[in-house]
Amino acid sequence: MLSNLNNTKKTLLKHMRSNRVVEDDKVLDAFRAISRELFVPLNSKDEAYIDAPLSIGYKQTISQPSTVFSMVEALELKKTDKVLEVGSGSGYEAAIISQLCDQVYSVEIVPELVNFAKENLAKAKIDNVKIIQYDGGFGYKQQAPYDKIIVSAACTEIPPALVEQLKDDGILVAPVGPGYLQKMIKAVKHNQVLDETDLGDYIFVPLTGEFGRV
Repeated sequence: MLSNLNNTKKTLLKHMRSNRVVEDDKVLDAFRAISRELFVPLNSKDEAYIDAPLSIGYKQTISQPSTVFSMVEALELKKTDKVLEVGSGSGYEAAIISQLCDQVYSVEIVPELVNFAKENLAKAKIDNVKIIQYDGGFGYKQQAPYDKIIVSAACTEIPPALVEQLKDDGILVAPVGPGYLQKMIKAVKHNQVLDETDLGDYIFVPLTGEFGRV
């Protein structure tokens, strides 16, 4: 099984390189370093490196790898960055981000997924990610401001608290829009205003909480 996983991981890496899904070598190195099979349910381990979303229960998914890496690349992470993630899920995205920054604070509203993410990160021996149970639409004010913020579920608009908690010149990446199709927005904050760029159409499960999709 391990050799099969390694082969499919190499195939996926080749796909992302050849199709220029990700061009930042540091992001690709993070992909190599983190074992995605540690972050999926037992019955999905054989599918860990298929480029597709996988259910993690509670009406939530672990996003497909190409989506995770496109979003992470858009953050333009630096090793000194403090990052807020909204929607921990299984902890996989936080694990990837942890390889590229100083500290990750990841907020998750579903108690069972909080525990799942913590267990997975412990298995992966990652110690610079803190998982917090909370409604991520309100951010995590205790550690604000953040250099970068990433939202891993669909919201109808970028929650004001996240804009407030982002540093000036900081970057926020989030899928925004109603219904079942969102625009991936990369927003750079300048003088309390977001300069937004549309990165294309995506489909995400809704953010759970006050700022969830309608």
